[in-house]
Amino acid sequence: MSPTAGTTEARAQGWRTLAALQARIEDRIERALQEAHGLSVNEFCVLVHLSGDEGRDVRMQQLAARLVLSQSATTRLVTRLEKRGLLRRVLSEEDRRGIYAEATEAGAALCAEATPTHNAALDDALAEAADLPELIPLVEALGKLSIKV
Repeated sequence: MSPTAGTTEARAQGWRTLAALQARIEDRIERALQEAHGLSVNEFCVLVHLSGDEGRDVRMQQLAARLVLSQSATTRLVTRLEKRGLLRRVLSEEDRRGIYAEATEAGAALCAEATPTHNAALDDALAEAADLPELIPLVEALGKLSIKV
């Protein structure tokens, strides 16, 4: 059964509302991370992915998929962080063709230092969004999530 025009419009409106919330959150986090740590949201996300337990096992393609970025955008992002000494590229021991990125000690330390800033900015952005009636259901839904990414 295909969706009706009303259903389609409701989903489209829901998507626009979700996009508005995402933009508010990302803007708030971006400003906080830039101001306190000189990091963009995407740079922080790279460090989060590479500083975790499975950080040494993340291929560049997997990293691009996790960040929802193209491979070329991910490569540029990794290059910037590599130049700053926050990560390094490592050839795969198994096939010598695959390339992994891993956080350096400095990258892991910056990630740990920036995480409270990220979390506080996220909390602030969600608190502000909860004051807007159209965003309340989304903020409440986020509060119920417990996802391991």
